[in-house]
Amino acid sequence: MRIGRELYEEMVAHAREEAPNECVGMVGSADGHAVVVYRAANAEASPLRFRIDPEEQLELHNRIEEAGLELGAIYHSHTRTEPRPSQTDINFARLWPGVLWIIVGLDGEQAEVRTWRIDDGQVSGTELVVE
Repeated sequence: MRIGRELYEEMVAHAREEAPNECVGMVGSADGHAVVVYRAANAEASPLRFRIDPEEQLELHNRIEEAGLELGAIYHSHTRTEPRPSQTDINFARLWPGVLWIIVGLDGEQAEVRTWRIDDGQVSGTELVVE
């Protein structure tokens, strides 16, 4: 996926603002390019997991579709660990086949952002090109 610097920085800023809790949001895309980032509230308000309220999830998904975009990625942060999918992330990804997972790691001064494809429990890294 390709993403503009401003949208990339928006995800990192969201992660920093919500720390020590995890943040979560959705990325609308077209043809493999991120077009919009929507922040969501972490209904868990937890440093170890995230959950989007079902009504907010539906609202954001509808906004993406109404804009003629597709749900390209779900992003969230890991505030204490590296940006690799946890088993909880892998299990949750089964609900969103074909959607990329962007994880913002804040374990240290610099944010580390990694992108993952999770299909049927299989995890593989993918490239996030920041333009």
